[in-house]
Amino acid sequence: MDFQLTDDQRALRAGMRELLERRFPRTRLRTVIDGDAERDDGSGEPGNGGGERGKGGGERGDGDAARGDGGRERGNGGGGLDRGLWRELGEAGLFALRVPESAGGVGLGLPEAVLAFEEAGRALLPGPLVATELAAGLCATGLCAMGSFESGRAGSLAAGVAQGEAVVTALDGGGAPVEHLASADAVLALGPTAVELIPAEEVARSTEPIRSVDPATPLHRRAPSRPRPEQARPGRSGIAARLRREAALLTAAQQLGSACRTVELAVDHAKRRTQFGRPIGAFQAVQHLCAQMLVRAESARSVVYAAAVTEDPGDIAAAKLLADEAAVHNARDCLQVHGGMGFTWEADVHLHLKRAWVRAGQWQSAAAAEEELAAGLVSTVETCL
Repeated sequence: MDFQLTDDQRALRAGMRELLERRFPRTRLRTVIDGDAERDDGSGEPGNGGGERGKGGGERGDGDAARGDGGRERGNGGGGLDRGLWRELGEAGLFALRVPESAGGVGLGLPEAVLAFEEAGRALLPGPLVATELAAGLCATGLCAMGSFESGRAGSLAAGVAQGEAVVTALDGGGAPVEHLASADAVLALGPTAVELIPAEEVARSTEPIRSVDPATPLHRRAPSRPRPEQARPGRSGIAARLRREAALLTAAQQLGSACRTVELAVDHAKRRTQFGRPIGAFQAVQHLCAQMLVRAESARSVVYAAAVTEDPGDIAAAKLLADEAAVHNARDCLQVHGGMGFTWEADVHLHLKRAWVRAGQWQSAAAAEEELAAGLVSTVETCL
């Protein structure tokens, strides 16, 4: 069996990288990050994502906070999404990759989506990419209830998700924070078995902004409610379970992209930075750090790519587990290679570490992935006995 990428897959990955380098270069990333820091006057530390606004009052990320631009489209700083970039991603087919051609999509599969999301993770592209991609497929196939949307708005939303005209974030019944709620038009709500799209403003009324370690990922948490004994736990089958698995894999692909990018940053710095008259990459300790980073990234790559082909729950859990580890540990080692420079606000290394921390808690945590793998091993042993 040939596991090499096809020419079309390589072209897809190259095209996605070219698009992001052109529309979301480092300067654009720094504008998002530094814009958030300038607006944060809460603790004096840049990028904590939960302080009060520097102007106009109200807390950042509040679902009904006053906006200076007079409309739903938020400014580009302070965690707001660039709607122009979002529409261009939609026009490029990012959100419609797995939508059937008969419904106006690209008609590709999960492996191609993984390649595209790997590039998004490499560029630290902000926004609820995974939720919007999942919602686009659901709307195109009519598998998602539209909640309390009015009929006219529901139709326009369903048609606009795949084109990047609408932003959809996700609310998992497990209690994970909601990202980019203030910039979203709708929320993909996943229950134990059912899935529906509900208006973002409806969710915002029962949530509160929380401090986010990643300045480009504003978070909200739903207000705690009294637990109900009869409330079912998330099932292992059905559409909601499938969406959770796919979301975990696409998040793992983003982690993989970040892990690979930090390898590039560390190696490039080790080549250029000189100490004692020669590049620091000539020292064995630095070489070992870079080699370990590469091993983590490539190990995660093989598992993530395999899980995209098999779509097996155990394989996806392993992919999420290894990709999270690679993204977090590679960012830490990249900081080590950069030395004191890596801890400065002007360096980009800390941004990869903060985003990796946020993604590691999304969709499938390390504990949940380990439980999934353990359950698979127990099932295999019971079958053999």
